[in-house]
Amino acid sequence: MAEKTLAQIQREVDEYISQYKEGYFSPLALVARLAEEVGELAREVNHSYGEKPKKADEAPNSIELELGDILFILNCFANSLNIDLTEAHDKVMHKFNTRDADRWTKKE
Repeated sequence: MAEKTLAQIQREVDEYISQYKEGYFSPLALVARLAEEVGELAREVNHSYGEKPKKADEAPNSIELELGDILFILNCFANSLNIDLTEAHDKVMHKFNTRDADRWTKKE
């Protein structure tokens, strides 16, 4: 499968959401949904790496799918506020590369 850019992913999510009259949920609803999905990711991580095994009757799920759900909601959130995630990423990387340039021990 070919790699997609963040811009392509944002467009794909927008094309999907644009099919429906309801459109994007409000920012408050989206952040609540994002928190819910992060909780589901935490549960899967706990099942896979923590001390809490799944119950026999729990539906199978995966960290990969939960990360995908988070990515989808994050794209919805950004699109609903007209935020370019590539631009946001570039700004954050600049911050890390300047402010935190000497924070961690670099590999040699």
